[in-house]
Amino acid sequence: MYESPPHPRQDPAVPDCEQQPQFPAVPPRAHWRYKPRRAWWRSKAVRAGAVITLLALCALVILAIVRDETGTHGFLVGLGLAVLPVPLLTAAFRWLDRVEPGPWRNLIFAFAWGAFAAALVAIIANSFATRWIATATADPTSADTLGATVIAPVVEESAKAAAVLLIFVFRRREFTGIVDGVVVAGFTATGFAFTENILYLGNAFGEDQVAGASGLASVTAATFFVRIVMSPFAHPLFTVCTGIGFGIAALAPPRWGRVRRVALPLLGLAFAMGVHALWNGSAAFGPYSFYAVYALFMVPAFALLTWLVVWTRQRELRTISAELPAYAAAGWLAATEPLALSSMRARSLARNAAGRTPGGRAAARAVAEYEAFATSLAFLRHRAHRGTVGPDFAAREQELLHHLWQRRDVAGPALEYAARATGRVRMLPPWPPHPAPYRDYTAYNPYRQQ
Repeated sequence: MYESPPHPRQDPAVPDCEQQPQFPAVPPRAHWRYKPRRAWWRSKAVRAGAVITLLALCALVILAIVRDETGTHGFLVGLGLAVLPVPLLTAAFRWLDRVEPGPWRNLIFAFAWGAFAAALVAIIANSFATRWIATATADPTSADTLGATVIAPVVEESAKAAAVLLIFVFRRREFTGIVDGVVVAGFTATGFAFTENILYLGNAFGEDQVAGASGLASVTAATFFVRIVMSPFAHPLFTVCTGIGFGIAALAPPRWGRVRRVALPLLGLAFAMGVHALWNGSAAFGPYSFYAVYALFMVPAFALLTWLVVWTRQRELRTISAELPAYAAAGWLAATEPLALSSMRARSLARNAAGRTPGGRAAARAVAEYEAFATSLAFLRHRAHRGTVGPDFAAREQELLHHLWQRRDVAGPALEYAARATGRVRMLPPWPPHPAPYRDYTAYNPYRQQ
């Protein structure tokens, strides 16, 4: 029997792709029926929730351990005294980071990691190692000395370095140099010292309660003087050595090779352990050795580190001054803007001046954002010259230029005024400026409305 051939299949026509296709019928994102899917564990919210949960659990455990060792009254006294140097230290490290401020979420993570996770690892590992050495050698005194001078530096600096490593790996674009390494390491060590000071001061208060001592002759006063007054910068000084190693690795060009870039953080960590061991050893071998190490090593090392960080910050400002004129020549910036952006005083004056205009806080915020984007643009170009940026340099540069273009009408007059008011340009213009556009871009710019 004859069977008719099946009806030929009619495939729908595929629309031609235009040079710049338009999609007027696409609904808003909230009403999309086809959404890109990815594994739930890759979600930023899930990762942030996991980190917060981990740090919260560490906080509950370490604070419970400290309260159990010091007692409730000792814990409260130690907490009240230990918190005193925290604002000063965090403000100092944040001041160092004013040229290109890192996001607060990184610094909060670093502080929380040092205060809770690193402190928990340290107290458990140090106690276990000291007990094991005391049992193996049957000499508790030598075990305590060995634990303080060998075990504690290795364990504590490794635990604190983990925070720097995590930010270096997972927030690489926000970790670009020595200052970033110093600031992250400083926040981590400040958090660690905060928890450790609660323990030491709480135990000292408990001893005074048993002995009935009070006033300047008490153990609490002596502990407070040594740990809070004389050496609040001790732990930050140790861990900053690790941060400098990571910072140099971030600046290292590809030609250095992976081995050398990995060796730099390890060298910084080893140096941090050595300085920490020297400090703990000076306290373990008598008061005179403690004062000798403090005067002959710790104070000069702190002064040298301070000079290095301030010099690095000035070097960052010189980088801005050297890189941004290329964009001014192309018409993206006014000629006076690189001069203002390379001066912290001029940048502050520009924000304050914009805040006094009718725009108020919104104008000041726009100027601050403009300064931040311009700084990132200068550093991005500098890293491109060094060969340390990826193939997405052009896209990142265009994105930063777009952000600058959006804020130019507000930030440009303020920065020009600040450059002249600080003497970086001679003539001082009136403020507020005329509301008309303050400059005309004659060069071609892809963001200009034709």
